Amino acid sequence: MNIKPIVTEKTVRNIEIDNTLVFNIPRRMNKTEIKKILEKILNVKIEGIRTNTRANKKYAVAKLEKNFKAIDIATKLGMM
Repeated sequence: MNIKPIVTEKTVRNIEIDNTLVFNIPRRMNKTEIKKILEKILNVKIEGIRTNTRANKKYAVAKLEKNFKAIDIATKLGMM
């Protein structure tokens, strides 16, 4: 799997405000596959997944459940 976290000013703001993480994912993956893999890799529970395809790239926005902090996960991944 080629799942990479995305770090921009906007994604950092969303980590702090909306408790979400953004990943670049393979185009063939669907939302349920993304959710299962991210929950397994990050050891968190995900409330919802939104996907967006732009310029031949697919992005997934994962909103974490309230008892998990996106800022802590982002720090462990080296995003912050």
